[in-house]
Amino acid sequence: MLKKYLIGLMLFPTLTMASDIDIKIELPTLNVAEYHNPYVAVWLQAPDKKIQNLSVWYQLESRGQKSEKGEEWLKDMRQWWRAIGRSSDMPIDGVSGATRKPGVYELHFTQGQTPLDKLSKGEYVLMIEAAREVGGREVVKIPFSWPVKEKTELSAKGKKELGEVRLSIGTN
Repeated sequence: MLKKYLIGLMLFPTLTMASDIDIKIELPTLNVAEYHNPYVAVWLQAPDKKIQNLSVWYQLESRGQKSEKGEEWLKDMRQWWRAIGRSSDMPIDGVSGATRKPGVYELHFTQGQTPLDKLSKGEYVLMIEAAREVGGREVVKIPFSWPVKEKTELSAKGKKELGEVRLSIGTN
């Protein structure tokens, strides 16, 4: 039995060395007179400025009807907009999603699968930007190396629009 397992490991080394990326994003509850769910962009940025969109949350519907009006406000996420937003055709399949209420949200990505399938070895920065109508704008950055040799846990905390952001990169 052990021999079969070892042969399997030799035949499929990429499966045993795959890394998952898990991101937890906290959208804090704010005590404000007029609250709007924030637009949020999550992306990876390489030193050569290559960008990989991971997730973009914005207003996809208005009163139950599909609405392109939400795209008008994407430019309020200034860093994301300048980096890749203005050249993106929205919605992006598998990336775009609706805005979310306060809470903790998890994103999961697996090496070798979209969007990590084109991620080469190197230094990256996980970028999370949030912007709210009648509110503020905030960016949280977490630098990391890819791929990892052992499980890596990193975090950063926003001051107002974003709470704690946790990045977990693990080998299977």
